Amino acid sequence: MIFMSKFPFKTQKTAQKVSDNKSTSILLQAWYIRQVMAWVYTYTTIWLKVLDKIKNIVRDEMNNYWAFETLMPSLAPRELWEITNRWDNVDVLFHIPAANNKEYALNPTHEEVVTPLMWEFIKSYKDLPMCAYQIQSKFRNEKRAKSWLLRWREFIMKDAYSFHADNKEFENYYEWMKQVYSNVYNRLWLWNDTYIVKADWWTFTDKYSHEFQVKLDIWEDVIFYDKISKEAFNKEIAPCIIPTPNIKDNELKERQDIEAIWVIWVEALSKKLWVPAEKSTKTMMFDADWKFIVASVRWDYDINTLKLQKIIWCKNLKFASPEQVKEKTWSEIGYAWLYNLPENIELYIDDSIIWLTNFETWTNKTWYHSINVNFDRDVKEPAKYYDFKEAKLWDRNPETQEIYEVFKASEVGNIFPLETKFSSAFNLTFLDENNKSKTPLMWCYWIWVSRLMWVCAEYFLDENWIAWPEQIAPFTNYIVIIWEENIEKWIEISNSLWLDKNEIIIDDRQNVWFWQKMNDAELLWIPNIIIISPKTLEKGWYEMKKRWEKESNFINL
Repeated sequence: MIFMSKFPFKTQKTAQKVSDNKSTSILLQAWYIRQVMAWVYTYTTIWLKVLDKIKNIVRDEMNNYWAFETLMPSLAPRELWEITNRWDNVDVLFHIPAANNKEYALNPTHEEVVTPLMWEFIKSYKDLPMCAYQIQSKFRNEKRAKSWLLRWREFIMKDAYSFHADNKEFENYYEWMKQVYSNVYNRLWLWNDTYIVKADWWTFTDKYSHEFQVKLDIWEDVIFYDKISKEAFNKEIAPCIIPTPNIKDNELKERQDIEAIWVIWVEALSKKLWVPAEKSTKTMMFDADWKFIVASVRWDYDINTLKLQKIIWCKNLKFASPEQVKEKTWSEIGYAWLYNLPENIELYIDDSIIWLTNFETWTNKTWYHSINVNFDRDVKEPAKYYDFKEAKLWDRNPETQEIYEVFKASEVGNIFPLETKFSSAFNLTFLDENNKSKTPLMWCYWIWVSRLMWVCAEYFLDENWIAWPEQIAPFTNYIVIIWEENIEKWIEISNSLWLDKNEIIIDDRQNVWFWQKMNDAELLWIPNIIIISPKTLEKGWYEMKKRWEKESNFINL
C-alpha cells in the first residue's frame, strides 16, 4: 500500500515531447522513469511494479514447461569468450579491465557461461532435453542506441538455453517453447498482433531464426506478411519477386555509349538519358571471403547483403576496395558495372533483371553510360538468376505470388539455433543409447522483458494515456480520499473488502485539489478509481469508476 502523502516521486503537469513514441513522454510525466544518461533510465517504484508483473508472467509460463530458473553472473572471464572465438568478434561486447591484468566480459548473452555449467550435469541421453533460463540484466556496447528505447546498452532479458540429443527431440521441445511464448503474449493481450517471423541468424547457422514481433507503427523492424501462406519475414531476409514482370521490347536497339558527367542518381539518369529506373541496373563489387564478386540488381532495388551472403556461402562479405575494383575491372570505383566486365569475374544477377531489354548500365569507362544493352548480344545471359534484392512495398512472395502486407513491428522475443557451436567449443558430450559419445544440439530462447514493457506502454495507448491491461497495471486500485479524517475509516473498509494491500494507492494528500488527484489517477492508469467522501460514507456507499467505463457506480459497502 502506498500513501501519496509519503511518496517522493511527483508527476509533471504536462508531457514533454522527447521522441516519436508518445508513451515515453507519458512515462516521464507520470514519474515512471527518470533518465540517467542517453538511453539509460532509472525505474521508479511504479514502473518497477509493471516490470515485476511481466517477469512473473514469463517465469510462470517457463516453469510450466520444464525449464529451470538460474541466475548467472553478469561478468565472465576473457578465457571463456576466447574459447568460442568471440572476444574480438562481438562488436557490442563490453571489455572490462580488472586488477592483476585480468579482463572480463560484461555479458550481452550467456552461452559462454551456461555451456560449461552443463558440462557438469549432462552425461547421458537420459539427462536430455535440458533447459536452463534466467531473467537478468544484459549489456551491449552499442555505438549508438537505436529506436529510442529498444536498443539499450543495458536491458533486462529472459534468456533460456536448451540441450538436445537430436533434431527430433528438439522439434518436440520447440513446440513447447512456442506455446510458452504464445501464452506470455496472450496474457499480455498482445497475441492478436504478435507474429512469428522468419529472420536471419547467420552467425551460427544457415537456418532461419524465429522472431516474435508485435505490430507497431513507429518502431524498428519491417515485416513482410503473406496472407495466403500465413508466413511472415523480416525485411532482412524476405524472399520477393517484382510486382509485375519486365516487358520485353519488340525491337532490340543499337547499344550506345554516352558521356554523362556526374549523372549518378536515378533522377538524373531519367532526365539526362531518358531512362527510367526500371530500365537501369545497379551493380556492386564485393570481397567475399577474399574472393572478388560482382552483383547486379535493377536500379530501383537495393542489394540485400544478407541474402547475397547466403547465396555465395561466405562468412565475410564487404565492399571491394578501390584498388581491388581497378585491378579487376580496369576502371575507377563507381564506374565499373555490368557491361564490358572481364570474363573471369564471378557475376551474380538478381531476378529483377529477367527479360530486361534495352537497359542502361555503367560501361567501365569513367563518366560513360551504356544504353540499349541486351543480354546475349552485349552481356552474357546468366545460367541462373538469384533473389538478393531488398524487399519493397508491393513485392510478391515467390511461392504464392501474393503481394505482401508490409508493416512496422517491434521484436519482443526470438528463438534461434546454436547447433553445436558452443557445445563443441567446450567439449560438451553425452553418451547415447549405444554408449557412443555425441555432441548435444543447443537452441536459445530470448524474451526482451524490459523492451516488452516498453512495447506494452506504446501498444496500449488510448487518446491520452497508457491504458494498461489489469494484469500488469502497477496497482489495481487508486483510492481518492476527500477529507483527512476518512483515512482510518477507509483502511477499515478496505480490510473488510479483502483488497490486496500491495495493489492499493491511497491518495491522502492534503492541500491538493480533487481534480489533481483524479488527474494523477488517470495519468498512472490504475484500472479502478475509488472515491471516498463524507457524502458517500454517510449513505454507506463508495464511488467506483472503472477506467474503461464512462460512468461511476455507487456501491453499497
